[in-house]
Amino acid sequence: MTESQTGPTPEVYSSTEAPEANHPTSNISGEVLYSDSSCQKLYFDMEGRIPENSEVTMAELKLFKKPPHRLSLPDRRHQRLVNNARVSIYWVEVLGDGANKTSLIDSRLVPIMESGWKSFDVTQAVHSWLKNTHQSALHLEVRIEGERHGSYASDMAKSVRFTSQDPLDKTLGKPELVLYTLNLETHSARGDCEEKAAQQDNICCRQEYFINFRELTWTQYWIIEPAGYQAFRCVGSCKQPKNSLRHYGYGERTCTAVESAPLPMMYLVKKGDYTEIEVAEFPNMIVEKCGCTMDNISVV
Repeated sequence: MTESQTGPTPEVYSSTEAPEANHPTSNISGEVLYSDSSCQKLYFDMEGRIPENSEVTMAELKLFKKPPHRLSLPDRRHQRLVNNARVSIYWVEVLGDGANKTSLIDSRLVPIMESGWKSFDVTQAVHSWLKNTHQSALHLEVRIEGERHGSYASDMAKSVRFTSQDPLDKTLGKPELVLYTLNLETHSARGDCEEKAAQQDNICCRQEYFINFRELTWTQYWIIEPAGYQAFRCVGSCKQPKNSLRHYGYGERTCTAVESAPLPMMYLVKKGDYTEIEVAEFPNMIVEKCGCTMDNISVV
């Protein structure tokens, strides 16, 4: 996606094959709950926005930056040049008691004198929202600050205005949330491996893998129970999106464990001149589920 410098009409994509190049479909328009010169709070209605049996691989917040009013810029005399303002995006989690908890999602420098669409990666915010199923809306907070300390940088940052910051601004260019999704029917892992199917298409799956502690030199003398266990492992490949997300900073999808379980073990511990028997659970010893992941974004 490119930034338009000519007018407030975003190129928006929301597809089950992420992302289809230059193929505009639907988008989620945001509402402004609060706005001033340094902060704005946005609200996105997410009800029914994510297709069934799909996974969000990327989410993008698009804000249209208006050109600054040169007459309102602060006097620069005896001041070091300031070209940018820092714009940070926070996910706002509405807690059960009505309080809010904010988490930094993305932060970048925005040129003060430029205008046009500015994009921010809010994938982490959407994934966090999906885990909070009691919330029907996604809340984001935009904060605008100086690129460095000092009153001049702070005053210059106040000239950064998005179309949604002024409640009286009726122009187009309201905040937009763009979702990229993958269809799980064609991009997910298989589950447990089936020998014949695994040989045919090599799709990511969970394979049996037994570890025998009695055959390992470093464990045979100190692990009492179990003598061995079914650890499982992830094998196979993952189907890639039709259009790579590498230019957004994401790598290829790989087959890896996305859920694991602990293993209780009885073992010997030497303490000084004597040896004791202890029992403990060791985490992440058993692969419970395999999935296709892309920089910690999983499609199971």
